[in-house]
Amino acid sequence: MSEQTRLAEGDEAPDFTLTDSEGNPVSLRDHRGGSVIVYFYPAANTPGCTKQACDFRDNLAELNEAGLTVLGISPDPVATLRGFREDQGLTFPLLSDPDKTVLTRWGAFGEKKLYGKTVTGVIRSTFVVDESGRIAKAQYNVKATGHVAKLRRDLGLPASA
Repeated sequence: MSEQTRLAEGDEAPDFTLTDSEGNPVSLRDHRGGSVIVYFYPAANTPGCTKQACDFRDNLAELNEAGLTVLGISPDPVATLRGFREDQGLTFPLLSDPDKTVLTRWGAFGEKKLYGKTVTGVIRSTFVVDESGRIAKAQYNVKATGHVAKLRRDLGLPASA
């Protein structure tokens, strides 16, 4: 298996500017001074990614109240993200990384196990970036289902109702 870059707690979060589902540029540095959940997912409109995105949507008010902004990133084109956002009623930015540059810099693209085989693709990953732009939490190979509840526990937030 090839060596992949993995971010760890305390690392500086690699900055990025990507296009959101509405065609607007969104930069990580625009969120300095607040905490940001950056999550990487393989593909819009797939069962696991839909479940995960809806989980973030359903917990967004509490996450925002706790001072956390959510950004979702996938290699999907902007038009696909726009449809996904509209179809699922998602109320947080979905960002397009079609050349996988940001995914790779964050260690969220590379070799992974899928049904017992080694494949290259998006590694479902979630990061919490603190107010100063450092990684507060780095989680690789997260599960689509139940992940937001686990993240809430890890952040010391009360369980959702």
